Amino acid sequence: MKPRSSRIAATAAAVAVLAGFATACNRGSDTASSGGKPALGIDLPRADSDFWNSYAQYIERDVKDQGLNTLPVSNSQNDVTKLVANVQVFQNTGAKAVVMAPQDTGAIASTLETLASKKIPVVSVDTRPDKGDVYMVVRADNKAYGTKACEFLGKQLGGKGKVAELQGALSSINGRDRSEAFAACMKEKFPGIKVIELATDWKGDVASAKLQSTLAAHPDLGGIYMQAGGVFLQPTLALLQQKGLLKPAGQPGHISIVSNDGIPAELKAIREGHIDATVSQPADLYAKYALHYAQAAAEGKTFKPGPTDHQSTIVALPNGLEDQLPAPLITKENVDDKALWGNNVGQ
Repeated sequence: MKPRSSRIAATAAAVAVLAGFATACNRGSDTASSGGKPALGIDLPRADSDFWNSYAQYIERDVKDQGLNTLPVSNSQNDVTKLVANVQVFQNTGAKAVVMAPQDTGAIASTLETLASKKIPVVSVDTRPDKGDVYMVVRADNKAYGTKACEFLGKQLGGKGKVAELQGALSSINGRDRSEAFAACMKEKFPGIKVIELATDWKGDVASAKLQSTLAAHPDLGGIYMQAGGVFLQPTLALLQQKGLLKPAGQPGHISIVSNDGIPAELKAIREGHIDATVSQPADLYAKYALHYAQAAAEGKTFKPGPTDHQSTIVALPNGLEDQLPAPLITKENVDDKALWGNNVGQ
């Protein structure tokens, strides 16, 4: 486990990256284009998650590699009010397309309507807005996350026992998709497993407090499904260690854990036997294709449903299109695969 000082340093480093990124990418607050390229507005959703901090690093790298023209990058810090304000700045300073990752997918509709009226296309990363037009959603199949986690834990527990599910915010399409798929899979394939649903609003401290109460009430807990390793991994492992329950995989008393994200810390935890698996959200591909589609949107290009040239499928939504990127299950068998972004971030 990382000590508190290390986590503070990591957060400070992420803030420094964002600050440097904003300076490096600013071509002038009133500039609509630079070098013939239209200006893009990019809002990062939060800085309290290793996953999203990794995404920010990939965004910075890909902006430079692709030679894109971006307005100063903002971070809405998991606050839809800040997101709305940041988008307003983009609109006022000449953005020709906007990249965002709204964490509350039900509260962004009016902002999307405003952008549509101004003919400013939106690329939404990882989350799919409930309403409002989007040019493209860059996202993996989140129902598959829940299903893969269910199938893995179900087999690990032999179809019996109790599992705690650290759910993300149910106001988010991702939280709903993962939760609904996990529940449906457990009901159909592993009816002998009792699922204890713990709503967390994507907050690590909330998850830790609820898991502590669950462990007290259910000392025979056999598994944990963490819907976001970026915010849940450290507090979960710290709690299990404190309770003397952090047993390596294969040893008596081990609590089987499957996560979602694919961050380096999760891969390290798999190698150490602290967790058993994670579903890798492609932070690198989220950044790459969010920028790709934003640039295409700003240039007036269009896309249609169907297979892509990067092993994904574009599907039609009621309010736009979604590029569903692949998200592999990582276990001890493939944790050292060099193709996994979690093994390459920062390089």
